[in-house]
Amino acid sequence: MPTARVKGTAKDPDWDARGGRWWSHVQVLADDGMEGRDTGSPGYQRAADYVVEQFRAAGLAPGGSEGFLQPIDFEVSQLDERASSLSLLRTGEPAQPLKLREDAQIAATTQTARDLEADLVFVGYGLRIPELKYDDLAGLDLKGKIAVYFRGGPSVLPGPIKAHFQSVKERLLALRTAGAVGSIQILNPKIPDAPWSRIAIGLVMSRMELSARASDEPRPLPIALALNPERLDLLLAGSGHTAAEVLQGLGGPEPLPRFPLAVRLRVHAEVRRSTARSSNVVGVLRGADPKLRDEYVVATAHLDHLGIGEPINGERIYRGAMDNASGIASLIEIARAVKDSGHRPKRSLVFLAVTGEEKGLLGSEYFAGHPTVSGRIVAELNMDMFMPLFPLKYLEIQGLGESSLGADIREIARPRGVEVQPDPEPERVLFIRSDQYSFVKRGVPSLALSIGYRKGTPEERIATAFFLERYHSPTDDLEQPVDRVAAAQFTDLLGQLMVRVADAPEPPHWNSDSFFRRFVR
Repeated sequence: MPTARVKGTAKDPDWDARGGRWWSHVQVLADDGMEGRDTGSPGYQRAADYVVEQFRAAGLAPGGSEGFLQPIDFEVSQLDERASSLSLLRTGEPAQPLKLREDAQIAATTQTARDLEADLVFVGYGLRIPELKYDDLAGLDLKGKIAVYFRGGPSVLPGPIKAHFQSVKERLLALRTAGAVGSIQILNPKIPDAPWSRIAIGLVMSRMELSARASDEPRPLPIALALNPERLDLLLAGSGHTAAEVLQGLGGPEPLPRFPLAVRLRVHAEVRRSTARSSNVVGVLRGADPKLRDEYVVATAHLDHLGIGEPINGERIYRGAMDNASGIASLIEIARAVKDSGHRPKRSLVFLAVTGEEKGLLGSEYFAGHPTVSGRIVAELNMDMFMPLFPLKYLEIQGLGESSLGADIREIARPRGVEVQPDPEPERVLFIRSDQYSFVKRGVPSLALSIGYRKGTPEERIATAFFLERYHSPTDDLEQPVDRVAAAQFTDLLGQLMVRVADAPEPPHWNSDSFFRRFVR
């Protein structure tokens, strides 16, 4: 694959060599011997051991509660698919079975009811945003009922606010307050993501919750489902509305219609429950300035992936090369580069490989609430599947306009000939779907960084093909074409950003107009 050099770098770095070192970590972490690095699995522990070894070699000090590790306890739920069932009930008609995986899928939790039957209400996007006086639930009777909603929101709503109120916690709070006993999320076909077949498989895999749940964290509803959008008419039949009507307004400026459905849902869910333990890996480089070393700049990447699961084309190991062995490899190489530079930044650096991201950002949630470093976390930079599939020309930043970190990354990227761009697909709400969000909720200025592209370009087609064909599948492997030079250049940019923030006279701050500024404690 052809590659492009980043301009303006010192001493013309050997990007091929750097990319080779980066790739060597990906090869280890995405090897079949790691068995997909499922949270709490032996394969994950082997991967964690490797990261500990690399952190130690990079001169980092142990930063966990047990050496380099921060152990976390989880409650595990897994649906017994063969013993579970769904059906729709209409007055005067026999029950209509729904096929698990094909039509819908149950998302098992610690609170999943074994048996439940309830009426359904279509609630549009299901958003309740007091700040904007927007409420999809207003005027609806949801007590004892199941709310059916599309992911997304009206195009006129600001992206950051729309993202925050689609988070699991905010949705649960809104639906619980309205009296709902369950939810059915319809995947938005206008938002690029993995196809339904892979999403349904993912829901069958083990699901986790933190054993040490935060006091303000709402419990899951008694039932939660995902619906194949192609089956929407099954729910709407008899309601006076059609799937075509609802889909036409999806993603437009206006709220979607809201109305009761002429159908009830009957659920029988058999859930196997257990416990697990898995660890974050934490390495620390203490700052050189006595006045600033108790302020920390954190870089994160998630170490876990999906493990061994349902076969796709005969393959059962979900290797997670891009998602997210790539980010862990960069985390290791940034630590190595700081050591090799001989420069010790003024503030302290934390290199955090988190567990349980694929289970709902659980490892980062736990660390943000139970940090293993004493002092103040002033910034967080996250790498999650940063997509080194083509040359680095554009840098896509989640959270670009929210804090002073946006200006910092522009200053670093500009002399290197890299154009910084905001999220081109805000409807995917990526800013709340990876580990930076755990820090954002605690008031820490944060960014998520990846390699970007322009609409309508070959690079966009490559990225789209990855999501359709490889994302959360066994083919996110070591055989896919990867631009190692782009990976090395991206890693260098993020490392430079980390050091710049650590050496700055003042810590980063939220912009005055940022929605997330309210979370500062």
